[in-house]
Amino acid sequence: MPDTVLAHAPLHPTTARRRRRRPKGPGEQTRVREILSYLAAALPASTSAAARLLALQCALRVNTGMHVRLPNGVLRSLRLSAVQDPWRELEHARWLRIIPATAANEVAAELLDATLLGQAPARPDRMRAADWALRAGSPSTAGTTGPLPQLASAYLAANADPQAGSGLSGLDQMARACGLPLAQLPTLLDQLTATGLLRSWQSCRHSGDLHWTLALGRGVHDTNRQYDPTAPGATDEGRART
Repeated sequence: MPDTVLAHAPLHPTTARRRRRRPKGPGEQTRVREILSYLAAALPASTSAAARLLALQCALRVNTGMHVRLPNGVLRSLRLSAVQDPWRELEHARWLRIIPATAANEVAAELLDATLLGQAPARPDRMRAADWALRAGSPSTAGTTGPLPQLASAYLAANADPQAGSGLSGLDQMARACGLPLAQLPTLLDQLTATGLLRSWQSCRHSGDLHWTLALGRGVHDTNRQYDPTAPGATDEGRART
């Protein structure tokens, strides 16, 4: 009797397609953090939170030709569908220019800062990061609607430890990334604590450091819920922020 040869069955096409593509380079959270840092330096300090939210999506979705198309669904997710000023604001800052769109349900623009091409991630990776930023800055995550708390929510999630939910940043760094005067930052953080995004936060006036802990099920914990709700709260120069 001849030896029996067991041939490996070929992968079904649908099975092959299900193989998850490995991201190239840093993950979504890191990409969002890097782009927020870039925008803090690239945009004028007076740039509004609405324009910064828009710029974040544009920077993550731009193609190698420096063009970006934002579907109206993305703008609705950002609560910017009825707002035209952010586009004009970014045009005035010479960061982008609006170009004719190829479809009625989108807005198209050409980005004017070639340094963005230095990021050069693959398109699937950029799109995942853009989606991560949308979820991290959504009104349901921030606990309230409005460009400033939504942008702050994305910043806090992007700069938090994905396991513990705790974060560390410079007070001036967050204020600059949000386009907010430093003196107004405590009010914003108190608002995000009241809405349930933050469990606690504290600042040190001597070092300029800001520490915070995201609440369970918010921000980065939307997909990674390993936060200990029994952790003690924090204080701000002796005042409770929980």
